[in-house]
Amino acid sequence: MRIIVFSDSHGDPSGMKSALKKHRHVDVVAFCGDGCNDLEEIRNSFRDKEYFAVCGNCDWYCSEPNIQEFEIAGKVIFMTHGHLFGVKQGTDRITDLARQNGYDIVLFGHTHKQLTSVEGGILLVNPGSVGYSDRYTIIDIDEDTGKIKAVEYPDDDFGPVII
Repeated sequence: MRIIVFSDSHGDPSGMKSALKKHRHVDVVAFCGDGCNDLEEIRNSFRDKEYFAVCGNCDWYCSEPNIQEFEIAGKVIFMTHGHLFGVKQGTDRITDLARQNGYDIVLFGHTHKQLTSVEGGILLVNPGSVGYSDRYTIIDIDEDTGKIKAVEYPDDDFGPVII
């Protein structure tokens, strides 16, 4: 199962369109807020994908929830924009929440800085800003083994994170 994670398009859906054209075999689009109107345009253009989205602090008229919990390929995923959890000051609060609730993957945005790390067996992903820097992350979950691989784009020689 392949998930593409976007956040912070801020009125510019072109980076999402380009990434989805490049990665046609994505099954799920996860959008971490600040550009809900942009996401509607993407949903209309790429109807063959499953979508999960949350409202960001700049999404004033967004009907998406502030948080989402969902399961994909046996992995429990928590998604939020991040402003409600103080992610600009660090990931401790959101990591503690994930640990307490048994989440396997945490998706968030807000900082506009890409982050892919593993904290106590939990994959934390902030895809960065797709609107300002065309950044996003792809997560592959092997449905047979449960292995998770996350790759940041554009690839800046970061290499994949595998858990």
